[in-house]
Amino acid sequence: MAFPIAAAQMYTVRDFCETPEDIVESVKKVAAIGYSALQVSGMKGLEQMGVAELRRVCDGEGLTICATHIPYADMRDDTARVIEEHQIMGCKYPGIGGAPAGTYDSEANCTAFAREASEVAARLAEAGLSFIYHNHSTEFARPQGSKRTIMEIFFDESDPQLFNFELDTYWVAHGGGSPVAWIDKCTGRCPVLHYKDFGITIEREAFYTEVGEGNLDWPGINAAAERAGSIYAAVEQDTCPGDPFVSLEISYRNMKQMGLR
Repeated sequence: MAFPIAAAQMYTVRDFCETPEDIVESVKKVAAIGYSALQVSGMKGLEQMGVAELRRVCDGEGLTICATHIPYADMRDDTARVIEEHQIMGCKYPGIGGAPAGTYDSEANCTAFAREASEVAARLAEAGLSFIYHNHSTEFARPQGSKRTIMEIFFDESDPQLFNFELDTYWVAHGGGSPVAWIDKCTGRCPVLHYKDFGITIEREAFYTEVGEGNLDWPGINAAAERAGSIYAAVEQDTCPGDPFVSLEISYRNMKQMGLR
Protein backbone atom coordinates (compact mmCIF):
# COMPACT_ATOMS: atom_id res chain seq x y z
CA MET A 1 0.00 0.00 0.00
CA ALA A 2 1.10 3.58 -0.67
CA PHE A 3 -0.15 7.13 -0.64
CA PRO A 4 -1.85 8.28 -3.88
CA ILE A 5 -0.13 9.94 -6.81
CA ALA A 6 -0.56 13.73 -6.90
CA ALA A 7 -2.45 14.86 -10.01
CA ALA A 8 -3.55 18.25 -11.30
CA GLN A 9 -7.26 18.72 -11.95
CA MET A 10 -7.19 20.97 -15.02
CA TYR A 11 -10.49 22.59 -14.03
CA THR A 12 -8.30 24.60 -11.64
CA VAL A 13 -6.64 26.28 -14.65
CA ARG A 14 -9.66 26.18 -16.98
CA ASP A 15 -9.26 29.86 -17.89
CA PHE A 16 -5.90 28.92 -19.40
CA CYS A 17 -7.27 26.04 -21.49
CA GLU A 18 -9.53 27.88 -23.91
CA THR A 19 -7.55 27.11 -27.08
CA PRO A 20 -5.30 24.22 -28.16
CA GLU A 21 -2.32 26.53 -27.76
CA ASP A 22 -3.44 27.39 -24.23
CA ILE A 23 -3.73 23.71 -23.37
CA VAL A 24 -0.22 22.93 -24.60
CA GLU A 25 1.20 25.74 -22.47
CA SER A 26 -0.84 24.75 -19.42
CA VAL A 27 0.16 21.09 -19.68
CA LYS A 28 3.81 22.15 -19.82
CA LYS A 29 3.36 24.33 -16.72
CA VAL A 30 1.70 21.50 -14.79
CA ALA A 31 4.54 19.16 -15.72
CA ALA A 32 7.13 21.77 -14.74
CA ILE A 33 5.60 21.99 -11.26
CA GLY A 34 6.30 18.28 -10.90
CA TYR A 35 2.93 16.62 -11.42
CA SER A 36 3.00 13.27 -13.22
CA ALA A 37 -0.75 13.06 -13.88
CA LEU A 38 -3.66 15.31 -14.74
CA GLN A 39 -7.44 15.17 -14.91
CA VAL A 40 -9.29 16.47 -17.96
CA SER A 41 -12.11 18.86 -17.05
CA GLY A 42 -13.20 22.33 -18.11
CA MET A 43 -10.75 22.43 -21.02
CA LYS A 44 -12.70 24.43 -23.60
CA GLY A 45 -9.99 24.11 -26.24
CA LEU A 46 -10.04 20.31 -26.16
CA GLU A 47 -12.87 20.04 -28.69
CA GLN A 48 -10.72 21.75 -31.31
CA MET A 49 -7.51 20.08 -30.17
CA GLY A 50 -8.80 16.51 -30.04
CA VAL A 51 -7.99 13.80 -27.53
CA ALA A 52 -5.26 12.21 -29.66
CA GLU A 53 -3.27 15.44 -29.73
CA LEU A 54 -3.80 15.95 -26.00
CA ARG A 55 -2.44 12.45 -25.40
CA ARG A 56 0.58 13.23 -27.57
CA VAL A 57 1.31 16.44 -25.67
CA CYS A 58 0.87 14.76 -22.28
CA ASP A 59 3.08 11.85 -23.29
CA GLY A 60 5.74 14.33 -24.33
CA GLU A 61 5.65 15.91 -20.88
CA GLY A 62 5.57 12.61 -19.00
CA LEU A 63 1.98 13.11 -17.82
CA THR A 64 -0.67 10.42 -17.42
CA ILE A 65 -4.29 11.40 -18.08
CA CYS A 66 -5.73 9.79 -14.98
CA ALA A 67 -9.40 10.80 -15.10
CA THR A 68 -12.00 12.98 -16.76
CA HIS A 69 -15.24 14.79 -16.05
CA ILE A 70 -17.77 14.46 -18.85
CA PRO A 71 -21.56 14.87 -19.11
CA TYR A 72 -23.48 11.89 -17.77
CA ALA A 73 -25.73 11.96 -20.86
CA ASP A 74 -22.68 11.38 -23.08
CA MET A 75 -21.58 8.47 -20.92
CA ARG A 76 -25.04 6.92 -20.95
CA ASP A 77 -26.15 7.63 -24.53
CA ASP A 78 -22.88 7.64 -26.48
CA THR A 79 -20.92 5.04 -24.55
CA ALA A 80 -18.96 3.73 -27.53
CA ARG A 81 -17.54 7.17 -28.31
CA VAL A 82 -16.70 7.79 -24.64
CA ILE A 83 -14.88 4.46 -24.49
CA GLU A 84 -12.95 5.19 -27.68
CA GLU A 85 -11.87 8.65 -26.49
CA HIS A 86 -10.73 7.36 -23.11
CA GLN A 87 -8.79 4.55 -24.72
CA ILE A 88 -7.05 7.06 -26.98
CA MET A 89 -6.15 9.16 -23.93
CA GLY A 90 -5.01 6.09 -22.00
CA CYS A 91 -7.44 7.14 -19.29
CA LYS A 92 -9.08 4.49 -17.10
CA TYR A 93 -11.40 6.67 -15.01
CA PRO A 94 -14.23 8.48 -16.81
CA GLY A 95 -16.10 10.57 -14.28
CA ILE A 96 -19.15 12.75 -13.88
CA GLY A 97 -19.40 15.86 -11.73
CA GLY A 98 -22.88 15.16 -10.42
CA ALA A 99 -26.20 13.53 -11.20
CA PRO A 100 -28.75 14.78 -13.77
CA ALA A 101 -31.27 17.47 -12.85
CA GLY A 102 -34.10 16.18 -10.70
CA THR A 103 -32.15 13.24 -9.29
CA TYR A 104 -31.83 14.71 -5.82
CA ASP A 105 -35.54 15.49 -5.49
CA SER A 106 -36.54 12.15 -4.02
CA GLU A 107 -35.13 8.91 -2.65
CA ALA A 108 -36.76 7.06 -5.54
CA ASN A 109 -34.99 9.25 -8.10
CA CYS A 110 -31.66 8.80 -6.32
CA THR A 111 -32.14 5.04 -6.26
CA ALA A 112 -33.07 4.98 -9.94
CA PHE A 113 -29.96 6.97 -10.85
CA ALA A 114 -27.66 4.75 -8.77
CA ARG A 115 -28.97 1.68 -10.53
CA GLU A 116 -28.94 3.19 -14.02
CA ALA A 117 -25.41 4.55 -13.53
CA SER A 118 -24.33 1.08 -12.42
CA GLU A 119 -25.61 -0.27 -15.75
CA VAL A 120 -23.66 2.41 -17.62
CA ALA A 121 -20.61 1.56 -15.52
CA ALA A 122 -20.99 -2.09 -16.53
CA ARG A 123 -20.66 -1.13 -20.20
CA LEU A 124 -17.56 0.90 -19.41
CA ALA A 125 -16.10 -1.96 -17.38
CA GLU A 126 -16.37 -4.29 -20.38
CA ALA A 127 -13.82 -1.99 -22.05
CA GLY A 128 -11.57 -1.86 -18.99
CA LEU A 129 -12.78 1.53 -17.75
CA SER A 130 -14.00 2.40 -14.26
CA PHE A 131 -16.84 4.85 -13.62
CA ILE A 132 -16.30 7.50 -10.91
CA TYR A 133 -18.88 9.86 -9.36
CA HIS A 134 -17.77 13.24 -7.97
CA ASN A 135 -19.71 14.64 -5.04
CA HIS A 136 -20.46 18.15 -3.87
CA SER A 137 -22.08 19.05 -0.54
CA THR A 138 -25.57 18.58 -2.04
CA GLU A 139 -25.18 14.82 -1.71
CA PHE A 140 -25.14 15.19 2.08
CA ALA A 141 -28.69 16.50 2.09
CA ARG A 142 -31.60 14.13 2.68
CA PRO A 143 -34.37 14.02 0.09
CA GLN A 144 -37.76 14.87 1.56
CA GLY A 145 -39.01 11.97 3.66
CA SER A 146 -35.75 10.01 3.52
CA LYS A 147 -33.67 8.98 6.51
CA ARG A 148 -30.61 8.57 4.28
CA THR A 149 -28.44 11.23 2.69
CA ILE A 150 -28.12 11.22 -1.08
CA MET A 151 -24.57 9.90 -0.73
CA GLU A 152 -25.80 7.05 1.44
CA ILE A 153 -28.48 6.21 -1.12
CA PHE A 154 -25.95 6.21 -3.96
CA PHE A 155 -23.59 4.06 -1.89
CA ASP A 156 -26.29 1.58 -0.84
CA GLU A 157 -28.24 1.28 -4.09
CA SER A 158 -25.41 1.16 -6.64
CA ASP A 159 -23.36 -1.85 -7.66
CA PRO A 160 -20.29 -1.82 -5.38
CA GLN A 161 -18.22 -3.53 -8.06
CA LEU A 162 -18.99 -0.88 -10.68
CA PHE A 163 -20.10 2.44 -9.16
CA ASN A 164 -17.01 4.18 -7.76
CA PHE A 165 -16.70 7.50 -5.99
CA GLU A 166 -14.37 10.42 -6.61
CA LEU A 167 -14.66 11.82 -3.10
CA ASP A 168 -13.96 15.54 -2.84
CA THR A 169 -12.47 16.34 0.56
CA TYR A 170 -13.70 19.93 0.66
CA TRP A 171 -17.26 19.15 -0.37
CA VAL A 172 -17.56 16.22 2.04
CA ALA A 173 -16.56 18.55 4.89
CA HIS A 174 -18.78 21.35 3.55
CA GLY A 175 -21.71 18.94 3.65
CA GLY A 176 -21.02 18.06 7.28
CA GLY A 177 -19.37 14.73 6.56
CA SER A 178 -16.00 13.38 7.59
CA PRO A 179 -13.57 12.99 4.67
CA VAL A 180 -11.66 10.32 6.60
CA ALA A 181 -14.80 8.34 7.43
CA TRP A 182 -16.10 8.53 3.86
CA ILE A 183 -12.81 7.48 2.31
CA ASP A 184 -12.74 4.53 4.70
CA LYS A 185 -16.37 3.72 3.85
CA CYS A 186 -15.51 3.73 0.15
CA THR A 187 -12.46 1.48 0.49
CA GLY A 188 -11.97 -0.24 -2.84
CA ARG A 189 -14.44 2.18 -4.45
CA CYS A 190 -12.52 5.48 -4.58
CA PRO A 191 -9.59 5.10 -6.99
CA VAL A 192 -9.45 8.86 -7.57
CA LEU A 193 -9.89 11.50 -4.87
CA HIS A 194 -10.20 15.26 -5.14
CA TYR A 195 -7.82 16.96 -2.73
CA LYS A 196 -9.08 20.43 -1.83
CA ASP A 197 -8.58 22.20 1.48
CA PHE A 198 -11.19 24.00 3.55
CA GLY A 199 -10.60 27.50 4.89
CA ILE A 200 -12.85 29.72 6.98
CA THR A 201 -12.96 33.50 7.41
CA ILE A 202 -13.57 35.49 10.59
CA GLU A 203 -17.07 36.07 9.16
CA ARG A 204 -17.57 32.28 9.13
CA GLU A 205 -17.48 32.06 5.33
CA ALA A 206 -15.93 28.92 3.88
CA PHE A 207 -13.43 29.17 1.05
CA TYR A 208 -11.29 26.90 -1.12
CA THR A 209 -7.59 26.89 -0.38
CA GLU A 210 -4.45 25.00 -1.28
CA VAL A 211 -3.91 21.53 0.15
CA GLY A 212 -2.25 21.87 3.53
CA GLU A 213 -3.14 25.54 3.91
CA GLY A 214 -6.58 25.06 5.44
CA ASN A 215 -8.21 23.11 8.25
CA LEU A 216 -8.69 19.57 6.94
CA ASP A 217 -7.03 16.61 8.65
CA TRP A 218 -4.47 15.71 6.00
CA PRO A 219 -2.59 13.08 8.01
CA GLY A 220 -5.92 11.34 8.57
CA ILE A 221 -7.04 11.79 4.96
CA ASN A 222 -3.75 10.49 3.54
CA ALA A 223 -3.80 7.46 5.83
CA ALA A 224 -7.40 6.74 4.84
CA ALA A 225 -6.52 7.10 1.15
CA GLU A 226 -3.75 4.56 1.61
CA ARG A 227 -6.10 2.15 3.40
CA ALA A 228 -8.74 2.63 0.71
CA GLY A 229 -6.34 1.87 -2.12
CA SER A 230 -6.84 5.25 -3.80
CA ILE A 231 -4.47 5.65 -6.74
CA TYR A 232 -4.70 9.35 -7.56
CA ALA A 233 -5.23 12.50 -5.50
CA ALA A 234 -6.27 15.18 -7.99
CA VAL A 235 -5.81 18.74 -6.76
CA GLU A 236 -8.86 20.83 -7.57
CA GLN A 237 -9.22 24.44 -6.44
CA ASP A 238 -12.38 25.94 -7.92
CA THR A 239 -11.21 29.51 -7.32
CA CYS A 240 -7.75 30.74 -6.39
CA PRO A 241 -6.63 33.99 -4.72
CA GLY A 242 -4.18 34.69 -7.53
CA ASP A 243 -2.41 32.70 -10.24
CA PRO A 244 -3.98 29.20 -10.21
CA PHE A 245 -0.67 27.65 -11.29
CA VAL A 246 0.88 29.07 -8.12
CA SER A 247 -1.94 27.46 -6.12
CA LEU A 248 -1.30 24.13 -7.86
CA GLU A 249 2.39 24.47 -7.01
CA ILE A 250 1.69 25.20 -3.33
CA SER A 251 -0.60 22.18 -3.11
CA TYR A 252 1.95 19.98 -4.88
CA ARG A 253 4.78 21.08 -2.61
CA ASN A 254 2.70 20.46 0.50
CA MET A 255 1.52 17.07 -0.76
CA LYS A 256 5.06 15.95 -1.50
CA GLN A 257 6.05 16.97 2.02
CA MET A 258 3.16 14.83 3.27
CA GLY A 259 4.63 11.84 1.42
CA LEU A 260 2.37 11.62 -1.62
CA ARG A 261 3.88 10.24 -4.78
